[in-house]
Amino acid sequence: MGYELRTNVVEPVRNTFSYLVERFGDRPATRYQEASFDVQPKENFHYRPTWDPDHELYDPDFSALKLTDPYGYTDPRQYYYTPYVANASDRYESFAQTLKYIEDRRLLDKLPEAWHTVLTGFVLPLRHYEQGAQLINTNASRFGYGTTVTQAACFASFDRIGNAQVLSLIGLALAGGAADTLTEAKKNWLFAPHQQGLRRLVEELLVERDWAVGLIGIDLLDEQLYPLLYEHLDERALNRNAAAYSLLARHFNDWYGNHRKWLNALIKAWTKDPQHGEANTAALGAIVEQWYPRACEAVHTFARGLADSAGSTTTVAAAERGVAELAASLTKAGIPVKAFEGASA
Repeated sequence: MGYELRTNVVEPVRNTFSYLVERFGDRPATRYQEASFDVQPKENFHYRPTWDPDHELYDPDFSALKLTDPYGYTDPRQYYYTPYVANASDRYESFAQTLKYIEDRRLLDKLPEAWHTVLTGFVLPLRHYEQGAQLINTNASRFGYGTTVTQAACFASFDRIGNAQVLSLIGLALAGGAADTLTEAKKNWLFAPHQQGLRRLVEELLVERDWAVGLIGIDLLDEQLYPLLYEHLDERALNRNAAAYSLLARHFNDWYGNHRKWLNALIKAWTKDPQHGEANTAALGAIVEQWYPRACEAVHTFARGLADSAGSTTTVAAAERGVAELAASLTKAGIPVKAFEGASA
């Protein structure tokens, strides 16, 4: 019996969903558009939450920062579930290969004492910082309004717990598989003086009612900590016989560059919104006025502790540059910021 194989093209009855036709026109939509736009629950809520009867279950008034169109913001990375998971998987696989290379060549054992102190006393305790950032982003993904915003925050929350897990793996590798360094890192997070400014801010942001304040507050810390630890110290490690630190720092620095894309776009959407832009800029100014000096002070204390404990004479100067760069970034975004005067004290 013979068989003949033919290709049959089945023409779609319509190009895309009707709500996307209304927004983008009658043409095929991208997967990102199908997964992200106009899927925010907006009606048929049977009751208001008993824990907050002044709001609906999903309510734009959970934040002072608003968009005229909840979908006026678009993630420039075009992440929905599938590309996000693929990207995260590749990133983790790359880190796992780097860590195996470091372990196979016992590079952590060869770290100079000062760089061992940097890892155990300053970097590893930040696994708790990352876990706090995860909860802050989770809060934004629950109380934010508009799926393009909330799914980006949700993906960021998974990234932050992933960062905490990566730091845990580094701690286990430092101790040959034992949890000793992680136990010590937790004590440092709870009690070391140089960590307390960071811990206090993270804990206060965890209970901040406005989800956008939480996002901006943790970002004010990120924008100083990440360049300090994973750019400045990376450069120093390359010239100080600490190749293991440099190899590990690269992964955090790469992640942070990707992370900044969606946040920068969101801040721009807030400040440029046709109806709420002026009010949003004023609200952002108030948030920055409250949290910026405290974030700068916390990072400066952290950098001073790093300089004193590990003998890094350039760390405080790098932290001060970070303050200036953050102020310039906020000013460029149209957000007023007062100069931080504590860094040079």
